[in-house]
Amino acid sequence: MITSAWLHTPDGHTRARGLGLEFEGEPGPHNAITDVPGVLVGTSTIIEGDGEHRYLEGPIRTGVTMILPRGREGVGVPCAAGLYSMNGNGEMTGSHWIKESGSLSTPIGLTNTHAVGTVHRGIIDWIASNRPNVAAQWQLPVVAETWDGFLNDINGVHVKRYHVLEAIDHANAGPCNEGSVGGGTGMNCYGFKGGNGTASRKVRFGSATYTVGVHLQCNFGGRGELTIKGAPVGRAVDAPCQIQSDEWFDADRRVPPGAGSVIAIVATDAPLLPQQLEGLAKRVPLGLARTGTTGSHFSGDIFLAFSTANAGSLISEFPSAANPRSELDSLSFIPWGDIDSFYTATVRCVEEAVLNALIANDDMTGRNGHFSPALPHDQLRSILGLP
Repeated sequence: MITSAWLHTPDGHTRARGLGLEFEGEPGPHNAITDVPGVLVGTSTIIEGDGEHRYLEGPIRTGVTMILPRGREGVGVPCAAGLYSMNGNGEMTGSHWIKESGSLSTPIGLTNTHAVGTVHRGIIDWIASNRPNVAAQWQLPVVAETWDGFLNDINGVHVKRYHVLEAIDHANAGPCNEGSVGGGTGMNCYGFKGGNGTASRKVRFGSATYTVGVHLQCNFGGRGELTIKGAPVGRAVDAPCQIQSDEWFDADRRVPPGAGSVIAIVATDAPLLPQQLEGLAKRVPLGLARTGTTGSHFSGDIFLAFSTANAGSLISEFPSAANPRSELDSLSFIPWGDIDSFYTATVRCVEEAVLNALIANDDMTGRNGHFSPALPHDQLRSILGLP
């Protein structure tokens, strides 16, 4: 059954399915990462200034997105996790510990490249205030970034600690706004206005039905690469593409087509091993490639997958002399021979999430008058033969 959340965002923007695009697989009720039980998403969006100020003076087009794998109450309870870097021209803090332990136990922050430190500190402060027993040990928060310097005064200290706290405290399990919100506020994708995109798929195994959901922060791809349902949309659309002009940055420097980054967070309630979750993360590039990208040297493409199953396993904390542990830990998991349906769901979610980020969006003017056009719906309908 088609739900209104499949067609439009809570703030009224049209999503890809609302424009008439069809996709394989069955989404959850919100067609979002929040269809995975327990996962919350919150955003804090910062839009200030009229676009006429110079660099380091404004305007501001940025923000922060927070993803809570087990909600606020579950901060500190590990999730099995795995990650994959297609191209390392980017940052995801906490990644070494995920590789070492196969687990994740903090909220996940997404923001701009130069605000990673602030968001990292904000997550620690929230945990210290709200989960002091967790904060009594060590914290290695996961914060990832993409570069919004075309539209945003990226070197200004605009993302504050309170924006992080706001995003965590207001995070919810409902439908998600997409496009120019939270960490995706100032991002561009395929030479159009980009930002946040999300999607989900149901996966059946035996008598159980699980969900795979993804959230992307899209800031990648050259205009000529954009492909939708096999059609060369980027080359066919007639819209200004100032981001690929020689003049916007310096007299002798510009951002090459395809530069930027993309962060993907994959969530599932299926019981999966860390290595299996790494496998999901490795399938993210296949979904991105369906939309045309070949991956740029100047694009940081880093992907993280986690599972909310097996709560109470993979605990790594200081031992207690008063209550020493004596029982073995254990994990249940989908048999390796049945993992392909989860790979398929991941690829399908990623493709749709990219298109949601592009379609559920508006034109934006940012610093120094830089302009990023939204993907024009009327032209897209004409190119794809949509009603």
